[in-house]
Amino acid sequence: MSLIDNLFGKKKENLLEDKIFEEEAFDVRDIIAPPYIGITQDHIKLGERFAKSFFVFSYPRYLNTGWFSPVIDLNTPVDISFFIHPISGELILKKLRKKVTEVSSEILEREEKGLVRDPALETAYKDIENLRDKLMTAQERMFRFGLYITVYENSEKELRDTELTLRSIFESRLIYIKPALFRQKEGFISCSPYGLDLLDVHTPMDTEPLSTAFPFISFDLSSNEGILYGVNRHNNSLVLFDRFSLENANCVVFAKSGSGKSYMVKLEILRYLMQGVDVIVIDPENEYEFLSDAVGGSFFKISLSSPSHVNPFDLPLPGPDDEPEDILRSNIINLVGLLRIMLGGLSPEEDSIIDEALTETYAIRDITPESDPKTWQNNTPLMSDFAEVLESMSGTESLVKRIKKFTKGTFSEFFNQQSNITVDKSFVVFGIRDMEESLKPIALYIIIRYVWNIVRTKLKKRIMVIDEAWWLMQSEDGASFLFGLVKRGRKYWLGVTTITQDVADFMKSDYGKAIISNSSLQFLLKQSPATIDVVQKTFNLTEQEKFLLLEAAVGEGLFFAGKKHVAISVVASQTEDQIITTNPQEVLKLREAKRKLDTGENITRAQI
Repeated sequence: MSLIDNLFGKKKENLLEDKIFEEEAFDVRDIIAPPYIGITQDHIKLGERFAKSFFVFSYPRYLNTGWFSPVIDLNTPVDISFFIHPISGELILKKLRKKVTEVSSEILEREEKGLVRDPALETAYKDIENLRDKLMTAQERMFRFGLYITVYENSEKELRDTELTLRSIFESRLIYIKPALFRQKEGFISCSPYGLDLLDVHTPMDTEPLSTAFPFISFDLSSNEGILYGVNRHNNSLVLFDRFSLENANCVVFAKSGSGKSYMVKLEILRYLMQGVDVIVIDPENEYEFLSDAVGGSFFKISLSSPSHVNPFDLPLPGPDDEPEDILRSNIINLVGLLRIMLGGLSPEEDSIIDEALTETYAIRDITPESDPKTWQNNTPLMSDFAEVLESMSGTESLVKRIKKFTKGTFSEFFNQQSNITVDKSFVVFGIRDMEESLKPIALYIIIRYVWNIVRTKLKKRIMVIDEAWWLMQSEDGASFLFGLVKRGRKYWLGVTTITQDVADFMKSDYGKAIISNSSLQFLLKQSPATIDVVQKTFNLTEQEKFLLLEAAVGEGLFFAGKKHVAISVVASQTEDQIITTNPQEVLKLREAKRKLDTGENITRAQI
C-alpha cells in the first residue's frame, strides 16, 4: 500500500469514528412519542397504556337524536372519528331502481305462488320508494358513513371491561360494533387527526339518520330527586334538580330588573316548601307578602315604626358541638362589624374599646363563658346597656355621641328593643321596604345575624333568600359577613340564595367573587349591555351564550349546576302563576279578588 492510500485510509476511519460518536439530533417528536409501541391482533400497547380500535358495522332502521352521547360521556379517554363520503345521486338512484325491481319481483312471485306475505319485503319496498322520492326532490342525500372508536386503558382487563360497556351501550340501541382485528394500526391511525380513513368500513346512510350522530348536544339536568326548575331550551327536556345534592346548596341569581328573577325564586320557594324545606326571605320590596299569605307563612314588616323588633344583642343557644366561649366570641366579633357599619367606621383604638365594652356589657348581664347558656336568653342586654358601659369608660366621648341616636329618639324604636318575633313557620319573610334607605344595610345585617343564630341552634334543611344583596355588599363588614354565611351555611344544611341586579357593584368586592365561587348553583337571566362583559368574564361564557343573555325573554336564561349548565325557560302552572306573579296588573286583580272574598262580594271565575 502506498503512502497516499495509507493516509486516505486513516482519514476515512477517523471520519467514520466521528460519525458514530456524533450526538443525534433531538426534536419534539422524541418528546411526544411513546417509549414503546407494540401491535397485536386485537390491541396496541403505547408505553404503559393499551389502546383498542372498533368500528360500527350495523345500524337499526331508525336512529334517535343523541344516540351517540353516552359514548361521548364515558369516563374513559376515547378517540372518535367520523368519515362521511358523499355518494353520487345518479349512481344511488340506479342502484335503488335495480333494488326496487328485485324486491317487487319477489313480492309478485310470492303472491303468484300463494305464499303468506313477507312483512320485511313490504317494508323494504316502502322504504326504498320513499328514499327514491326524497332523493329525486333533493330532500335527502346519500353518504357512506364510517364510525371508528379507539379507547385507552391502563391494562388489558380494563380494556375488556370498557369493550363490554361499549357493546352494552350500542347493542341496547340495536347498533353493533367489532374490534378491528389484525388492523389495529389502521384503526389507531384512522382515529388520529390525520384525516385518513384506513379501515374503510362504511354503511350507506341518508341525511336524516346521519344527522342523529351529531355528537355535540346540550347537557341534560334531570335527576330522580329535586324540583322542576324549567325546560331545557335546546332539547325540551325537563330541568329537574335538587340543590342540596351538590357540595353546597348556595345559589346566586344575576339579572336586570324585569327579567323574571323574583318570579323564578318564588317558584323555587313554592316547590321546595312542598318538599318540607323551610325558607326564610329578606325582602327589600315586600313582594313576597302575597306568597307568604298563600302558604300560611309569617311576614314581618321591619321599619322604625314597626311593632316587630329584633335585638342585635341576641345570642344563639349552643348546639351539641358548640362551646359557649366560641359562641360568645363569634357574636362579639359580628357585633363589632355591625357597630362599624352603624357608626360609619371605627379607628383601631375605637375598635379595641368597642370589643372591650361589648364583653363587659354581656358580663354585667351574667353572660360569660362560665355561665349557663340556658340563662342567656333571659338576660340579653340592649343597645342602651352597651351605651351605659361606654359612658363609664374613658376616651369614649365620640363613640357615646354617635351611638346615642340608636338608643334615644326615633331610631331607638328599632335598635333598642328586645326581640318579639318567633320564627316557627316553614316560610318566614322579613320585609324591609319601609326602612329608611340609609338604615337598610344595618337592618339587613341585624336580621341576617338573627336568622343565622336560629340556623345554628337547630339542624334542619333550610333555604335563605337575600334579595337585592348589593345593599349588604356596600360595606366591607357587610360583604364579609355575607361571605361567612355562604361559606359556613353548608355545615348547618343551609342554602343561601343571593339575588342582585347590580352585577358590576357586586363584583367590585373580593367577597362578591368569593360568594360566586362558593355557590354551586348560578342562575343568569337577561343582562344589560353595560354589564354583560363582566358577566361573560366571570362565568366564562361563549359568545353565543353572551348574546342569548342579551336577547333573552322574561324567565329565560342560563342555569348552572356544578360543572353543567343549560339554557333554561322557567315554567309555572296556572295556580303557581297566580301565587307568585309580580306583574302589577295581575297583582291588582288578585288583590281585588282577595278583597271581595274577604268582604263576601260576588266574584266571577274570570276575576280570580
